[in-house]
Amino acid sequence: MDWTAFRLSLELAAWTTSILIPIGLLVGRWLAYSRFRGRGFVEAAIALPLVLPPTVLGYYLLVSFSTDMPVGQLWQSLTGDGLNFSFAGIVLASIIFNLPFAIQPVQRAFETVPMHLREAAWCSGLSGWRTFWRIELPLVWPGVISAFVLTFVHTIGEFGVVLMVGGAIDGETKTVAIAIYDRVQAFDDEAAGAMSLLLLLVSFVAIAIVYGLAGRRKVVSVR
Repeated sequence: MDWTAFRLSLELAAWTTSILIPIGLLVGRWLAYSRFRGRGFVEAAIALPLVLPPTVLGYYLLVSFSTDMPVGQLWQSLTGDGLNFSFAGIVLASIIFNLPFAIQPVQRAFETVPMHLREAAWCSGLSGWRTFWRIELPLVWPGVISAFVLTFVHTIGEFGVVLMVGGAIDGETKTVAIAIYDRVQAFDDEAAGAMSLLLLLVSFVAIAIVYGLAGRRKVVSVR
């Protein structure tokens, strides 16, 4: 078991999730309540990582993060380091790759909030912020938890994008998914099997949580 790689995967998932959940709340709520020209293109762009091969996305991110491109140049001017083959680079890549997992569950949850509840809150004197905090957020909380769990677990299991952008540097960019691949290449089936089983258990628990929340929400809505 490569515990260093597993710890790095947990750190990557923690950073990615903590950054994406606020973004998911803002963008998901905006998409749920807004009607504007080009909305379909925005939603398509957010969903693109779901269907785009990870190596293709990873290639374009690798090019975009290079010091010859504006994003890479800006990062290097601010920090003095490059994005490619660094932990910061795979965090940024993971944020882009996991956008749909953080936004879509929250958006769908906001779309189920009845408009009359918001209007009643406004008529009662609640501000927009207090309406969000006291009315909307408790109702969409299962969607937020689903976004959190899916983003966290999907990040732990990332392979193609992380490998393309970060390579396989021990203690820096070598995540547990890459470690499994390396162990298979080295014919170390025992280590590869142990790490794969760990990811399988984590993924199963995460999916069980998501489906459990969905089932609970259906029961509440029926009542």
